[in-house]
Amino acid sequence: MTTFSSRMDMVQSPIIPVVGQMIRDTPGTISLGQGVVYYPPPQTTIEGINQFLTNSHNHQYKSVQGIEPLVTIIKKKLEEDNGIQVAPHRTIVVTAGANMAFMNAILAITKAGDEIILNTPYYFNHEMAITMANCKTILVETDDNYQLSLAKIKAAITSKTRAVVTISPNNPTGVVYKESSLKEINQLCQEKGIYHISDEAYEYFTYDGVQHFSPASIDNNDRQTISLYSLSKAYGFASWRIGYMVIPNHLLSGVKKIQDTILICPPVISQYAALEALITGKSYCKKHLQQINQVREIFINNLQNLEDICTVIPSQGAFYLFLKVKTSMDDFDLVTKLIKNYQIAVLPGKTFGIEKGCYLRIAYGALQKETATAGIQRLVKGLKQLIN
Repeated sequence: MTTFSSRMDMVQSPIIPVVGQMIRDTPGTISLGQGVVYYPPPQTTIEGINQFLTNSHNHQYKSVQGIEPLVTIIKKKLEEDNGIQVAPHRTIVVTAGANMAFMNAILAITKAGDEIILNTPYYFNHEMAITMANCKTILVETDDNYQLSLAKIKAAITSKTRAVVTISPNNPTGVVYKESSLKEINQLCQEKGIYHISDEAYEYFTYDGVQHFSPASIDNNDRQTISLYSLSKAYGFASWRIGYMVIPNHLLSGVKKIQDTILICPPVISQYAALEALITGKSYCKKHLQQINQVREIFINNLQNLEDICTVIPSQGAFYLFLKVKTSMDDFDLVTKLIKNYQIAVLPGKTFGIEKGCYLRIAYGALQKETATAGIQRLVKGLKQLIN
């Protein structure tokens, strides 16, 4: 059979399935790889499913943008939790997760060859989506604490730039960007006539009194800001594939074309479950944060034993830590050795756009305290023995 080249040849392979297979091949491995939470969706979501089943018409296609009751409660949530006024210049589109919302945004605002600015380390699916769209990723380094650099972002903007992407709280670093920095980036995007894509999938996961800030809450920015949200983390909805985006009205026609082609409509049964989850509200997530924070503290305290071989920037958001390991060893080789020899799995920094040095991402949201203690002890032991 003739082999043809494809745009997919330029797209990096997602690392999580690769590491997942290594975990399956090494029974007993504790995973600090995939970013999920330990808790299930609210029990009230079952009532949402029951409501879905009472109407046979729910098995048919529904609105491309999402069912009306869900859109209505999302609007209320945005006003109360994020300070975002949707009407009259913005609209809500329900998506199959925040990843789809990002893909929708990129396809809607670009043509082939356009540029999107990502701050490194980046979320790998963002870079993959940009490449799939035949666009170019422009990488901008954050500072030593993984905070945004306005000067570097400004210097990276060209006539081909269409958007600056920020993720706060951040994946993979767990850093929460400063409100002042997000405001500066937003203002810069307005001045340059480009978009600010704000990924806020981890909006409720903040610690030590740190507060999340939504750039779309800034006055008079409703033509430039695209906001992305997900139920996957806050409501334990990972496999239900429900998220949503808040976009300027002028992008709606394009986004509907994309969504209708790829998805037709978000999965309706999941939308009914999401409706009940949002009625329950953010308190559901907040009540689990105490345990996640306890696990976070277990990791931070134990990682102090690695100060001579690792640099750890304390995170105050999401459920990640990003380690710089003082070694010339390739990060994927290190990940492989940790799994095979110490039964502990993390992700390599290269998949997040860090090409120089050896970096590891730790995800701790899925762990109970007992497993967390065992996992971090294995990681500390493995790094000490492999690096020293």
